[in-house]
Amino acid sequence: MKTEKEKMLSGKPYKAFGEELLSERQHAKELIFDFNALRPKQIEERNEIIKKLLGKTKGQFFIEPPFRCDYGYNIEVGENFYANYNLIILDCAKVTIGDNVLMGPNVAIYAAGHPLHHEMRNQEYEYAFPINIGSNVWIGGNVVINPGVSIGENSVIGSGSVVTKDIPGNVIAIGNPCKILREISQEDKAYYYKNLKFE
Repeated sequence: MKTEKEKMLSGKPYKAFGEELLSERQHAKELIFDFNALRPKQIEERNEIIKKLLGKTKGQFFIEPPFRCDYGYNIEVGENFYANYNLIILDCAKVTIGDNVLMGPNVAIYAAGHPLHHEMRNQEYEYAFPINIGSNVWIGGNVVINPGVSIGENSVIGSGSVVTKDIPGNVIAIGNPCKILREISQEDKAYYYKNLKFE
């Protein structure tokens, strides 16, 4: 018989308040409390906590406090990762983030969800599906990413979007629900904002 953690990690309905999962979340919260309580100049100490907390980090990353997650061990971030204030990752399933990914403030990544029918929710069932974010992705402020979503490399997700379905690579996507606006082209390289060109 599978444990609740095994069910969680395999995409099956599970209950999160058993001893094992509750203990793991509490452990993560203790580390996160320490991370968020450090003074701004204590960057090395913050990074050491993140290395203990997350499942995988590469050489260069910067996460602005405050930061929140459920377990930490299900989060993998690539090289040169940057997250602005108030990043929340509900990592009840694997959340994989590629290299050179930028996130604006108040980004929320939700691998976890609850059944639609109230009777099943009231029995404390949850589910979780992996989220994958490719390399060179920019996610604007106040974006929500829902369970099971993949975002392809080099794409930009506009501010305030709610990403409910996969987004391919090399596109600008925006809205609620998030939809492709257009492809990113070589012409875009000349501009830094709308019609303003690099000199």
